[in-house]
Amino acid sequence: MKTFRSLVLFACDSFILLCATMLCLLVSHWFHDASVGRLSNLIPHLLVLYACVTAAQLLLRTYSSLWRYAESREYLSLLLAAFLGLLTYELIAKTLMKSVIISFITLTAIGGLWVLGMLLLRFTYRVYRGHRSYRRGDHKIPAAIVGAGAAGIQLLEELSSNQDSQFRVRCFFDDDPNKLGKNVHGIPVRGTIAQVPDKLKMLGIETVFVAIPSADENRRHEILQFLSKMEHVRISTLPSTLELIDRKPMRGQLREVQIEDLLGRPPVVLDPAPVDAFLQGKVVMVTGGGGSIGSELCRQIVKHEPRKLIIVDIYENNAYDIQQELMYRYGGRLDLVVEIASVRDERRVRQLVNRYRPQVLFHAAAHKHVPLMETSPQEAIRNNVFGTLNLVRAADEYGVEKFLLISTDKAVNPTSVMGASKRMCEMVLQSMKGYSATDFVAVRFGNVLGSNGSVVPLFKRQIAAGGPVTLTDKRIIRYFMTIPEAAQLVLQAGAQARKNELFVLNMGQPVKILDLAENLIRLSGYVPYRDIDIIETGLRPGEKLYEELLIASRDIEQTENSEIFIECQPAITPRELEQKLRILSAALEADDPAVIRQALHQVVPTFHEPDEVNRVQGAEVEIPVQQSERDYAVTV
Repeated sequence: MKTFRSLVLFACDSFILLCATMLCLLVSHWFHDASVGRLSNLIPHLLVLYACVTAAQLLLRTYSSLWRYAESREYLSLLLAAFLGLLTYELIAKTLMKSVIISFITLTAIGGLWVLGMLLLRFTYRVYRGHRSYRRGDHKIPAAIVGAGAAGIQLLEELSSNQDSQFRVRCFFDDDPNKLGKNVHGIPVRGTIAQVPDKLKMLGIETVFVAIPSADENRRHEILQFLSKMEHVRISTLPSTLELIDRKPMRGQLREVQIEDLLGRPPVVLDPAPVDAFLQGKVVMVTGGGGSIGSELCRQIVKHEPRKLIIVDIYENNAYDIQQELMYRYGGRLDLVVEIASVRDERRVRQLVNRYRPQVLFHAAAHKHVPLMETSPQEAIRNNVFGTLNLVRAADEYGVEKFLLISTDKAVNPTSVMGASKRMCEMVLQSMKGYSATDFVAVRFGNVLGSNGSVVPLFKRQIAAGGPVTLTDKRIIRYFMTIPEAAQLVLQAGAQARKNELFVLNMGQPVKILDLAENLIRLSGYVPYRDIDIIETGLRPGEKLYEELLIASRDIEQTENSEIFIECQPAITPRELEQKLRILSAALEADDPAVIRQALHQVVPTFHEPDEVNRVQGAEVEIPVQQSERDYAVTV
């Protein structure tokens, strides 16, 4: 089909050239004044002219272009080919043919008419294709595009020409004063971004596309935060310029605004060079490698070319998913092993560590859901505390170089069984200081967006179901990070850590969960409290109103990376740890949740009941807004 279309276009160009030549010769009285001999010489000159312009067209590949997508480059190539062909003919006529049958003025007129005819043909074809696609599509939904730059124009063309598109772009909005009041491809620029809410109400538009991928993160956040206040308006956005490098179609890159866009800070990007030196050529094991954090760790670890990657997980479906993903992406370039095992099985743990002799071990396997662990505290102790103990002892016995524990901000002055159990895990690592050749490191995570069980997916499901959106308490504030940020921090910690250090991350300003829920409802095209209600269900067992600002502690040291800090924890000896473990073991034997909870209070002195902590925090929690982003952070 492509060859056929090129042949048809070639035939049309040839016909236009013939018509232009005959017309110009006729108008110039060439035939009237020509002798019979002169007329007989015309045919060779026409053949040479035809050969020259055809060769120029083929040389510049004008028939290789898809003219329905043509831009200035294609049209310039067409003009250049015509000029080159006519110039070549003129030189050949004067030098080789020793005669000038067609005057320069007539030749110029022929070239002008020919180019005009070719351009008209291509413009007609392009308008026809666009109109045909538009008529076949269902372009009923009125929409506006914020950003009348290159990305906005490209999005307009694709929404208009794609027959699968449901959108009819009615207007642009842009802050560039040179564009205000002008038309872009026939679509008016109605006003600035600040005028969007008022103008949309007048025009009856309820769909907005934000097409400013070149804006920095702060500006994008500012625009999206402003637009999210509009009622009954659904907002979609193009990703940032860096996210567009895979060059998918523009319409395919559109996505609904995600709550990450409204967090008010650029993503944390860490230097990969130290991690390359840390992981390249190493044997790496990841426990809990099928989970949300563990699987992202695996994705990022393989980018640094380890010699072997061993994924350990008790849940076979998750382990299978990440195995298939990595095998599809890397194939035979990656030496990958997946083992189904529980960290609670001491014999199995020792067997795996002995078999593979990992040089680096990431421990991400844990029970992490706060309310579930309140009702099943024995499982938190067995899996989190004694599972970590099994791995730590095996790592020490078989010479693991570095052991990295994924901890949580809930281990800071914990109010839950889960938080207290993770604090005990940190103590297990601290007890090895000075007693093992292995570097034991803990990295504390805050609330991870998009992880299994996080609040944002829950809100989205509730909105899709028509509401209500449920909050445990409207006063709650939290610090957030993305899964890739969390995984990067763990790898950086492993690269920097020396002995028994506890790493935390500067996370910027906190987010009020109520604001997060309201914004997400608005971005879905609904009005909070009118279309979708927000209700409080009460604090869950073990839940705090807000997490600790660990980075504000006096026992914090900044690393060479301004986003990463080290907390200095008091030392704990192996003997002290053994005493604590005996207390927990005895509580497990009793198999009574109340006894286990009391034992946790005994072994973790900072463990307090949530009612007590929340009462001290007060009736109202305010988010500070006057200080710098650097004044706030979350444990990671």
